[in-house]
Amino acid sequence: MAERDVSTVRVAGRELRVSNLDKELYPGFTKAHLIQHYVGLAEPVLAHVAGRPVTLRRWPNGVQGKSFVQKHAARDAPGWLRTEVVTGSEDVVHAVLDEPAALVWAANLAALELHVPQWRFDPGGDARPPDLLVLDLDPGDPADVLDCARVALRLRAELAADGLTAFVKTSGGKGLHVLVPVVEPAPGATSACAKGLARRLADDDDRVLWKMTRALRPGKVFLDWSQNNPAKTTVAAYSLRGRDTPTVSTPLRWSEVEAATDARELVFTPAAVAARVAEHGDLLAGMSGRAAALPGG
Repeated sequence: MAERDVSTVRVAGRELRVSNLDKELYPGFTKAHLIQHYVGLAEPVLAHVAGRPVTLRRWPNGVQGKSFVQKHAARDAPGWLRTEVVTGSEDVVHAVLDEPAALVWAANLAALELHVPQWRFDPGGDARPPDLLVLDLDPGDPADVLDCARVALRLRAELAADGLTAFVKTSGGKGLHVLVPVVEPAPGATSACAKGLARRLADDDDRVLWKMTRALRPGKVFLDWSQNNPAKTTVAAYSLRGRDTPTVSTPLRWSEVEAATDARELVFTPAAVAARVAEHGDLLAGMSGRAAALPGG
């Protein structure tokens, strides 16, 4: 890499070297734009990724090139970057994005997508129980995000009947994510609850699917409950997605879900998301302090 392609920036007291700022990651959207997105929305982004091991999906040559998933923190990561070990069949040293400079570090790697699990580390580096229940509503063509909206509203009602408060965001793709702050009473309870919800809705509506079988998905809304497994991750709020054009996983008001009549109403660019946050703040901020015990807990 030529030295002229490298710059030094200061972010919240950290000094970082960034490169190839004019490289297009999407048509008309450069790495500099990506860094600006994550720095400009650092406060709400960090609210949802801090303390969680991050998995990066990187597009070094932009969305028209190949991508790859990076779980291990890069060997040349700066010494100040927080890392924690996730144990399993293979121990993985994950980056933990706890400060604005860490978001710039990830963006400089062309990490368009930030994926995190539904749990955080405690101060000692041990995994806490899950604090979120997530249902990923994924439409199979010709179903679309409007079909997901209909199912999300049913989910909200089912959850409310169980004393749980649901929040919603776009996936940044074709679907929606329903998020529920929870207190897990026993290991595995969150995953079991999510699976039970998915089965219950599928039993009542033949356009809803809880089974993983891909051949069954066309025309249905698949409720992916499996992302509540502690080893699984979901794209974080305010993360970009590696699509043909830059779209963002965007928090919504339930009134927007109720009122939507065109799928395009539930697709947001980085500029639109920045304007939404400036006007409304983080629409998921209300999750703080709303955690409730799962049924049977």
